[in-house]
Amino acid sequence: MQAPLPFLMTRLAAWLGVSLVAVIVFWLLAPVLAPFVVAGVMAYVLHPLVLRLDKLTRGRLPNALAVVLVEFMAILLVLGVLLMLVPILVREWPLLQQQLPLLLDRLVEFINPLLAQLGLNVSLDLRDLKSQLVAYLSANRDDWWAPLMSSLKLGGSAALAFLGYAVLVPVALFYMLNDWTRLVNMLLELVPPAWRGGFDSFMHDSDLVLGEYLRGQLLVMLALALFYAVGLSLFGLELALPIGVFTGLAVFVPYLGFGLGLLLALLAGLLQFASAQAVLMVAVVFGLGQLIESFVLTPRLVGERIGLHPLAVILALMAFGQVMGFVGVLIALPASAVLLVALRRLRHRYLNSDLYQKSGSGLDEQGSDRP
Repeated sequence: MQAPLPFLMTRLAAWLGVSLVAVIVFWLLAPVLAPFVVAGVMAYVLHPLVLRLDKLTRGRLPNALAVVLVEFMAILLVLGVLLMLVPILVREWPLLQQQLPLLLDRLVEFINPLLAQLGLNVSLDLRDLKSQLVAYLSANRDDWWAPLMSSLKLGGSAALAFLGYAVLVPVALFYMLNDWTRLVNMLLELVPPAWRGGFDSFMHDSDLVLGEYLRGQLLVMLALALFYAVGLSLFGLELALPIGVFTGLAVFVPYLGFGLGLLLALLAGLLQFASAQAVLMVAVVFGLGQLIESFVLTPRLVGERIGLHPLAVILALMAFGQVMGFVGVLIALPASAVLLVALRRLRHRYLNSDLYQKSGSGLDEQGSDRP
């Protein structure tokens, strides 16, 4: 016996109201919840490793220790990617001291004739700037402390945000990994018993889709690391390998990883070639890399694995980024994968419902009765 329509409408309105309140609260508290969202995504990814470690040790390893080991390995992996910047900076700093004055001189030689052609009686003079930069680059590294503290005071909110991520994410990740099973069971208790079968099936499909997403994203990172390393080396860049690998692995963080890799490649190219070859190299390699990632790798290796059309992948990245900022871009594709599973189920239920199959049947019967 089907429930009366007013009851169904009331229940639907109640669920829509709860969903709307949850979305509004999440939107208002997005800056505060961002570290916990990042920790939650990482906990979801790392929890299978905790289970596998427990299985390998046959339960003899305490859960807290297994969590610490997995989180420690994850932090080491992140630090390993970041430490790839060290040889780049160590090599580029002496070159920066030597080449920066020459680059500024070439900039003056290029801009002054251009200004004269435009009819501007202005002469660009960078001697004071050049002397100050040379003095700063040649100064003792112990002198960095005062300017660093001053800059932290000026940009206090950004520094505190970075510190908050650096502290809150590992702490929240530990508690989420340690209590993951209990947290999941607490959420399952909120699901009405009559819905448990459908809910468990939905979560199983979502896990499969998200697993495909993670494997596809890993393939994208490896492919881009190889592309950038080979592309930069073909132009003769000496730091092609560390910059290329770093850029490829850092694209897991959308926009930020690509932008940082581009700046490093441009700086290394300018210091090594001291000519327009550096700009040409960056334009060709990173332009092609961005096109290949956006229109080939991510749509094919990630989008097809989770069932999203390439246009849907691009739309998801833009939409989630517009609504939720950096965190939205980070969770755009996983969230879209879960929404896709929900939409598939809604479509299946709609196609098998009386609303779809019997709509218009009365009109057809009336039409057939007409002479």
